[in-house]
Amino acid sequence: MILLRSLLYQIIFIGSTLYYSSAIILAGRLGASTETVGRLGCAWGLFNLAALRRICGLTYRIQGSENLPAEGQTVIALCKHQSTWETVALRGLFPPTQSWVLKQELMRLPFFGWALAQQQPIALDRSDARRSVIKLIRDGEKLLAAGRWVIIFPEGTRVAPGVRQPYNIGGALLAEKSGYPVLPIAHNAGYFWGRRSFIKHPGTIDLVIGPMIQTKGRKSTEINAEVEEWIESTVASLPKREGFDREVAERD
Repeated sequence: MILLRSLLYQIIFIGSTLYYSSAIILAGRLGASTETVGRLGCAWGLFNLAALRRICGLTYRIQGSENLPAEGQTVIALCKHQSTWETVALRGLFPPTQSWVLKQELMRLPFFGWALAQQQPIALDRSDARRSVIKLIRDGEKLLAAGRWVIIFPEGTRVAPGVRQPYNIGGALLAEKSGYPVLPIAHNAGYFWGRRSFIKHPGTIDLVIGPMIQTKGRKSTEINAEVEEWIESTVASLPKREGFDREVAERD
């Protein structure tokens, strides 16, 4: 049954992505405002969160809502990366004026990549680390000053639950140079929707929003260490999906 539900959701996910991507591309070409284009992206995220709940029995709960910035306040959001789920959730749950740091290759995807281009992302060439950092800081400061959140996955790739990978310094460097605060975000989505898994297990994902980290006058290494420690310790404290350890043991 889980397999069939996951298949049905995947079909809806692909269909909704094509539909909303087309709407975003059209809106952009017709000269719609960046906020209107962003709201279409948020609608895609919220639609898929609802579809996951109805079809797969996969829902979520948010902790730390009181740590969200006041309306109109701009932040750098650094989030744990375990799954596709958080790319859906953050797009739907956060303000429409958000810009993502992502790999350049995604921009070449038909429809989805074209729609991403309308969302004012920071697309980086991972083969050139030095230029990527320069671009991240330059574009990030402009977007923050324009009132947009900058969303970064500091691990740079999806990491399996229980695995710890050093955080890239780029997000912390942007925070040091710009002085904007960092909003750390932790979750346990990887236990329910694995990074390379087609299966979406029923259950409740915990999304935890941490206290704002002030960055003015601080070094990037200090900022990065504080963000990593908070996110990783919080993730370690979140519950695992029932049966997860048994499944891992059987695979091994």
